[in-house]
Amino acid sequence: MDLGIAGKRALVCASSRGLGKACAFSLAREGVDVTVTGRTPETVEAAAGEIRAATAAKVAAVVGDITTEEGREAALNACPEPDILVNNAGGPPPGNFRDFTREDWIGALDANMLTAIALIKATIDGMIERRWGRIVNITSGSVKAPVDILVLSNGARTGLTGAAGTIAREVAGHNVTINNLLPGEILTDRLRATTEAVARREGVSPEEAAERRIARIPVGRFGTPEEFGEACAFLCGDKAGYITAQSILLDGGLNPALF
Repeated sequence: MDLGIAGKRALVCASSRGLGKACAFSLAREGVDVTVTGRTPETVEAAAGEIRAATAAKVAAVVGDITTEEGREAALNACPEPDILVNNAGGPPPGNFRDFTREDWIGALDANMLTAIALIKATIDGMIERRWGRIVNITSGSVKAPVDILVLSNGARTGLTGAAGTIAREVAGHNVTINNLLPGEILTDRLRATTEAVARREGVSPEEAAERRIARIPVGRFGTPEEFGEACAFLCGDKAGYITAQSILLDGGLNPALF
């Protein structure tokens, strides 16, 4: 399927690895000019070079922490008028809610709620003027079914979901869509870290903890970042203009809810 977005400009946040990188790859394969961001110069440049080599797309690399004002400014200077915005940021640490201070909560809100809202605010009016825009927020399957050890993430990402739903309905008539992609058990460094945390808590090996997680997934495996990236690209496509204000799970059927 031709998604009809060749020549569009995309800002993909926290995209030097993991789910963000997969989204940048999929958009680049569709002919989108992509700006990737990350905190480590070597990692960002390596990701940009890999995407360029594989897709021949125009790829800009920006070094900076997207959860800071300076990092967002650098990203927007490199891509001041994106047609596509993919919001993403590293998740807060796992743990019991008793372990966390007010500063921990504020940090989680800054990274996983307020950063995305700031970037939406900075870019959405341009999309409205051009009467075309796609915003995808990478959140978490924990928004629909909270994970006990991810209390910081559960709270912050659910807040973003509520705000995004409000904004999406305000701008929908301008051909600007906002959706949330909710990864379930996708094989990334983040999943490996949470699996190791569960293993320590339960006194088992990381391999056994991973096997237990897979046993709960109806498709019988972890998802891949590539599958996630392709779903993101579809939501950013011209053909997806009637999908907005939605939170879409990619979890292999793990969540048993009908809605």
